[in-house]
Amino acid sequence: MKSFLIIGAGRFGKHLSEKLIDLGNDVVAVDKNAEKIEQLNNILTDSFVGDCRNEAVLKALGINNFDVCFVCTAEDFQSSLEITSMLKELGAKYVVSTAKRDRQADLLKKIGADDVIYPEKQIAQKTGIRYNAKNIVDLIQISDEYAIYEIPVSDAWLNKTIVDVNVRKNYKVNIIAIKNGESINAAPLPDYVFKPRDHIMVIGKQHDVFKLTDKN
Repeated sequence: MKSFLIIGAGRFGKHLSEKLIDLGNDVVAVDKNAEKIEQLNNILTDSFVGDCRNEAVLKALGINNFDVCFVCTAEDFQSSLEITSMLKELGAKYVVSTAKRDRQADLLKKIGADDVIYPEKQIAQKTGIRYNAKNIVDLIQISDEYAIYEIPVSDAWLNKTIVDVNVRKNYKVNIIAIKNGESINAAPLPDYVFKPRDHIMVIGKQHDVFKLTDKN
């Protein structure tokens, strides 16, 4: 279990708080808008109404007690800069800030952000890839070059084994798991026989995965 501070309880901050709580963590949220905080009061470990651009507010939270501090104020970039800078000055262990553009990310990193995320950009990229290609159910981007993709098994593969299809040689991707409904077969053996409704989880480069889905 970890301890997280969420600064900014807008849409992203709210969903992030809910997920971290669901995963069994302690989550404290702060926002200057009392209505946003009230919406989360029933699930949070603790919550406060306050303007985190005020250094006294941050000091009162005990910043160095949190494993990760999230600055979810990308809509107000000036606030993101001020809060990120103060968090590092006050001894925050790890600060993750949100940004809307590359230039904002560069500035946030220069003033001390340990990581910068682009919620809107990342969702847009994921959605674009998913609907551009055929048969991609979901994906997890793990680098600029590689991602993990969920793909329905081609009818042509049914009753064949992983060795028979030879995905690694023919498509330059690796199968890391196979899903069928709620069942997941992690690291399936080479003699696994593909079944109806199977989905394969593959890791590979985007253009190689697109070639694979075009064949399905």
